[in-house]
Amino acid sequence: MSGIDGKVVVVTGAGSGIGEATALLLAGRGARLVLGARRTRRLADVAARIEAAGGSAVYQRTDVTRREDLLALVGLAEERFGRLDVLVSNAGAGVISPLDDLRVDEWDQMVDVNLKGVLHGIGAALPVFRARGGGHFVTVASTAAFRVVPSMAVYAATKFAVRALCEGLRQEAGDSLRVTTVSPGIVGTEFAGASTNQRVREEITRTRDRIAIPPEAVAQAVAFAIEQPPTVDVNEIVIRPTAQT
Repeated sequence: MSGIDGKVVVVTGAGSGIGEATALLLAGRGARLVLGARRTRRLADVAARIEAAGGSAVYQRTDVTRREDLLALVGLAEERFGRLDVLVSNAGAGVISPLDDLRVDEWDQMVDVNLKGVLHGIGAALPVFRARGGGHFVTVASTAAFRVVPSMAVYAATKFAVRALCEGLRQEAGDSLRVTTVSPGIVGTEFAGASTNQRVREEITRTRDRIAIPPEAVAQAVAFAIEQPPTVDVNEIVIRPTAQT
C-alpha cells in the first residue's frame, strides 16, 4: 500500500498537460480523483480513462478565477467521497510577452489565474483540512519563481508570489497540514501556444521541442511529495530538463 492509496485528491487544470498526467498517475496508485478545468470534454476524457483502468474519478467544470468554482469543487470531493486529503493547484496561464507589448488584459489574466486561483483554492480547502485535522496543499509553480528572463516579467512575478504565498502557508500550517511547491522547468505541454506574441511563441516552442521533459516527470514529483509519511513535509521540489540553464 502506498501513501497515496485511498486518498481523495482534487486537481485543477486536470484536462491536459501536468494536471492530466498527475491525475492519471495518482489514480493508478489508488487515489480517488476530483478533476477541475474549464474544458469539460477534456475532463470527461481523463475521468473515463481513469474509470476504465479501474480507478475512481469525478469532474466538474472549474474556472479558478471564480471563488465559487473552487468551493464547489472541494464540495464535490466531500459529497462524492466524504473527505478531501490533497489539493493540487495546477491550473495556470502563461500568456508570455514583452512588457512593451502592453498586453494589460493578459497581465490581469495571469494574476487572476496563477495567483488568485491558488488563493481561491486555499480559501476553499483550508477550512476543510482544519476541520478534519489534516490535509496537503500541493501547488505547481515554475522555475520562473527563481529566475526572471525577458518576456516573462509578469508571469515570473505571479510565480514568485505563489512561492511566497505557499511558504507563508507552510509557516502558518502547524503540525497537521503539509505544504508543497513543485516548480517545473520546460515541460512538453501546450504552454508555448498560449503566447499571443508570435516571436515569443516560436522561441518557446523551439526550446520545448529541443529539451522539454514530459508532464509525467512532474507528476512523479507530485506523487513523491504526497506519498511521504504524515510527519514528512516535502516543502519544495524543483524539476527541470538536464539541459535547461
